[in-house]
Amino acid sequence: MPKQGQESEADPGSAQWRAVRPAGLSAASDTGMDRFARLVSRLLRVPVAFVSLVEEERQILPGQFGLPEPWAGSRALPLSHSLCRYVVTSGQPLVVPDARADDRLRTNPAIGDLGLVAYAGMPLTDAAGLVLGSLCAFDHEPRTWSDGELTDLKDLAAACSADLRLRILSAQSRSAQKVLETARAAAERARGDAERLEQEAQTGMDHAELLLRASEELAQTSGLEDVRRRLRDLFVGAGKPSYVGLLVADKDELHRIADPDVEHSVEREVLTLPVSAEFPSTRAMRERRAVFVPDREALVAGYSPEAVGFSDRMGFTTVLCLPLWGSRALLGVLAVCWTKRHEVGVTERATLIAASGYIAQAVERALHLDERTSVARQLQEAMLTDLPVADRIEMSALYEPAAVGDMIGGDWYDAYHLPPASSGGAPGALMVTVGDITGHDTHAATIMGQIRSMLRQATLDHPPYSPATALTALDTACSILPLEAGGTLVHARLDLADGGPGWTLTWSNAGHPPPLLRTPDGRVALLEEHDILLHSDLGPFHRTEARRGLPPGSTLLFYTDGLIERRGHDIDASLAQLVSLLARHGDLPLPELLHLISNRPADPAPGDDVVVLALRVP
Repeated sequence: MPKQGQESEADPGSAQWRAVRPAGLSAASDTGMDRFARLVSRLLRVPVAFVSLVEEERQILPGQFGLPEPWAGSRALPLSHSLCRYVVTSGQPLVVPDARADDRLRTNPAIGDLGLVAYAGMPLTDAAGLVLGSLCAFDHEPRTWSDGELTDLKDLAAACSADLRLRILSAQSRSAQKVLETARAAAERARGDAERLEQEAQTGMDHAELLLRASEELAQTSGLEDVRRRLRDLFVGAGKPSYVGLLVADKDELHRIADPDVEHSVEREVLTLPVSAEFPSTRAMRERRAVFVPDREALVAGYSPEAVGFSDRMGFTTVLCLPLWGSRALLGVLAVCWTKRHEVGVTERATLIAASGYIAQAVERALHLDERTSVARQLQEAMLTDLPVADRIEMSALYEPAAVGDMIGGDWYDAYHLPPASSGGAPGALMVTVGDITGHDTHAATIMGQIRSMLRQATLDHPPYSPATALTALDTACSILPLEAGGTLVHARLDLADGGPGWTLTWSNAGHPPPLLRTPDGRVALLEEHDILLHSDLGPFHRTEARRGLPPGSTLLFYTDGLIERRGHDIDASLAQLVSLLARHGDLPLPELLHLISNRPADPAPGDDVVVLALRVP
């Protein structure tokens, strides 16, 4: 059965292609998509990999590596050759050790034309969960895909999906910018209207000023809270309302955007309303028209007791609710309220409706920006690792995004067990990493995900798993590949000490802030041994490593520079404060310790992401 809005298996690409078209991808080479294909080929050691997107009558390959001609040149395959359509139709990964032995695929012409035998494909999805295509790997020989290979392919598919979503959102943002340009043109027309209104009464002058202020004040808003804040001071002059509320639609509900600076205790009592509720605002939403309530008597006669009670507690007498129309849908409702009875004449109503158009454009742009921020944060959080279970060591991690706008970065932590020393034995030593890729944008987060996967692979490919050897291999790869990667990181291995109850820490530091080690006597040491930072332009570098014993009761703290760097604050003083805090409170349970660290007074607010990883030997 078709899923996620797909029309049929015979026509698997219509909805998908409409969704992905804004990303600007076609049957031509795309640098970013080609990079994902190369990463799949290298990490999974397969001869062929590609990014496949489904159209109505074919699949296009904006990213590919290893395909033979003529397919490599045309960047397209007929649906008859497509295994991607099974991923799109089912919405699930497709993993095939030998297509020749698979009942569904044994007659697929791709076996003969492309030499396809083993295949693994992971779904690529948009922000709504619609499967747009797949990230694929295939081999010319039968192959049993390992769990590690499928996990790496899944991680790369998540990063590729995030790239597609951001491209689509960028296109939508450009569309929103066109809307703003239209608004500015309308503002110029409003200025002409103002010149004519200057010859009318003072009320007419107030109306013209409202339109001018709306066009100017709302053109530069950055989010819903900013829109709400500017609405508070937008209305001036005679007949100024006592309250202006903003409610945004979400499925079958209206969500009130509370004033971020002025406390309205009653306003916060009713932050969400089902559209079916009998309030003036919900009626305006349901009936898609302006709703005017001249006085309390009209409110009592036409609306619910809950609406009357809310209006009484807010002190409203007259209410005008206007629908906010976006370029494609109804976005919400503007509620304009007066404490005393107010007559809203034809001219004033027309002015308020015109102003609501500017407000709707600001709301639409804010929703686009908020959605872009949400997708970016989801990308960052998707890259963070679930900490493994370890019987003889405690672990806890913290990630806090930057507090400035939609700023995200390349901060990450990672932890995983090495392979057991013998087949069926206990998990091997524990590898931990904390790093920070330079930048505060989605590009940095994407590079971070690639570096994390490459470092894992470099570690596992070089027994006996030296941190310095893995970092040296990573340096070599970065000097060859076009990753433009730069930043800092600490890569460490923890082994049970021979013949003792403690652990041994071996680490290599690429220009990262020094880890902190608190011993059972409460003393805190800075593990300051380090090499140069990670950067693709520095070329291969022979990394060194250091070793330190961790007796029972020790606490080890890794962190990124966002924890100790604040504009206008001395970094050495901030580090000293962190050392003092760890010395005093380092014996707290790790979650409590991280909560205490994250709730330190921060003025100004952090301008960078923060990662903290704490480990303790019981």
